[in-house]
Amino acid sequence: MGLLWFLIIGILAGFVAGKLMRGGGFGLVGNLIVGIIGAFIGGNLLGILGASAGGGLIGSLVTATIGAVVLLFLIGLIKK
Repeated sequence: MGLLWFLIIGILAGFVAGKLMRGGGFGLVGNLIVGIIGAFIGGNLLGILGASAGGGLIGSLVTATIGAVVLLFLIGLIKK
């Protein structure tokens, strides 16, 4: 079940970040990749800042979404 929740959170975080940053998602696989990478970025970024988005499902989703938004922002800077 842990892997299933990880994938669901990754898909949702990638979808939300895509809506916030571009106005659209990237499809199931694209959202999953952005969400998973975003989860690592968000976890590390919040850890460095000494902050926490809370625990549980919602906290994980918020952390992954923050990281995914940062990832999409950085990708946007590189594309310019």
